[in-house]
Amino acid sequence: MARRNKVTVVGAGNVGATAAHWIASKELADVVLVDIVEGVPQGKALDLAQAAPIDGFDVKLVGANNYEETAGSDVVIITAGLPRKPGMSRDDLLKTNSDIVGSVTDQVAKYSPDSFLIIVSNPLDAMAQVAFRRSGFPKSRVIGMAGVLDSARMRCFLAEALDVSVENVTAFVLGGHGDTMVPLPRYSTCAGIPVTELLPEDQLNKIIDRTANGGAEIVGLLKTGSAFYAPSLGAVEMTESILKDKKKILPCAVFLEGEYGINDLFVGVPVKLGKNGVEQIIEISLTNDERSALQKSAGAVQELVDVLGI
Repeated sequence: MARRNKVTVVGAGNVGATAAHWIASKELADVVLVDIVEGVPQGKALDLAQAAPIDGFDVKLVGANNYEETAGSDVVIITAGLPRKPGMSRDDLLKTNSDIVGSVTDQVAKYSPDSFLIIVSNPLDAMAQVAFRRSGFPKSRVIGMAGVLDSARMRCFLAEALDVSVENVTAFVLGGHGDTMVPLPRYSTCAGIPVTELLPEDQLNKIIDRTANGGAEIVGLLKTGSAFYAPSLGAVEMTESILKDKKKILPCAVFLEGEYGINDLFVGVPVKLGKNGVEQIIEISLTNDERSALQKSAGAVQELVDVLGI
């Protein structure tokens, strides 16, 4: 019998537990939910397992406080780390989360040396760089989830403004995951029509600003915690594209070596995700303004990487 795929989700908070939920409901893989807090991953895995008969998904769900259970995972989604609190920048999290992601990566690399790592912990691009350095994995197997989320936010706002199905709308967001991200309305379309043809510039600019501050808007509303439905599903879309060899082109944070004029840094760009992980980095032509915005975004990521000395 063919072996079922196995996905480990590290961090059983809102993002991790919701990722486990999406994976199970799509029957993508057996899931191991790992967290340092005793009982929490076990309880959430058990609760989700008891939902299986209702929804009809046949996957195995396990909660654990150690990494033995995770051995041989195909994909590992890392959501561990402290969440943002109101008024806190992603960068305030830098040192603490770097230590957390580093120690998680050591365990994952030990037990699942052939896995693909999808990083969701913030500050996203820098944490992907930490995981890449600590794991020693090839760059095709360490990928940051940010562009899928940022693009989804932009698509959501564009569909609302145009009063059309979200399925009709594509959007492209490049750069680091943060205030310097680079939404590209020129490459964003509604049923193939560039949105620049359909919406006035001032309205597009408002959508771009709202996209860049999408996370902060939700943190401000929730007051205790941050977004989790869309971020977790972003990681699951990437996981699905790899496990099913779908070869979707998605904006992801990947290690660049000269592409877009950026070197030795994780920055969000369009990539093709298939069974080999990052199978192609797609270079699109940018205007001078777009290119300088991307360089500025890369600079913001570089500052964090420099602070960490990685």
